[in-house]
Amino acid sequence: MTALPSRLMQQLIDLSIRAGSGIMAVYATGFSAREKGDLTPVTEADEAAEKIILTGLPRIDGSIPVISEEAASAGRIPEVAARFFLVDPLDGTKEFISRNGEFTVNIALVENGVPVAGVVYAPALKRIFWGEAGVGAEHGKVENGAAGHWHPLAVRALPADGATVVASRSHRDQATEDWLKTVKVKSLRQAGSSLKFCLVAAAEADLYPRFGRTMEWDTAAGHAVLLAAGGKVVTVDGPALTYGKRARGYDNPGFIASA
Repeated sequence: MTALPSRLMQQLIDLSIRAGSGIMAVYATGFSAREKGDLTPVTEADEAAEKIILTGLPRIDGSIPVISEEAASAGRIPEVAARFFLVDPLDGTKEFISRNGEFTVNIALVENGVPVAGVVYAPALKRIFWGEAGVGAEHGKVENGAAGHWHPLAVRALPADGATVVASRSHRDQATEDWLKTVKVKSLRQAGSSLKFCLVAAAEADLYPRFGRTMEWDTAAGHAVLLAAGGKVVTVDGPALTYGKRARGYDNPGFIASA
């Protein structure tokens, strides 16, 4: 049985598709990249998608503040309380630049530190994922500007013969390599952006470890999808990964995503 997204969730799905169209318009050109102050790359596609999303979210609910990556990088971070949106308009800019298709639009709603709704859209792959607390999670295809062919998402039990581990294509580090030696691994898969959460949610992988630095907007939407599919994300110290960590500058500690 397929889940029925709330009106808010449907609006976030539609908005992510519009942002994805803006990204693909740039993808089709001879775009260039530049370096931000934190030494990470940014392109005009990041900025075009963010403009679409930051224009669209107030029309959905103007009472909910928004923290978005490019605005935050420029120092524009609003005061947030219990409920706010987290946006990464183009997660996986390195994947975008290398043209491997593994980049996503991420939009999440956080309540009391928990991502309760999220959409992850990979426009080059035409694959979209959504998850909503108390409703469920699904993935589908985007064709002619609309999402459809929905299928439910649900994590699987850890296989007895070992885990399929999904790791970052662009950010593998020694801590990840060391951790992989502590678990029974059947296969190792690489993927970019927040697609790694979605692969666990879709029972296409079992574990996603990340020990390098990430920001809250990198993870919230994928985390929401995984939670709604029955999974979890815990920090390396054990507690669940939470959001709204202003004192940390909205970055995350190391974490492990799993069923």
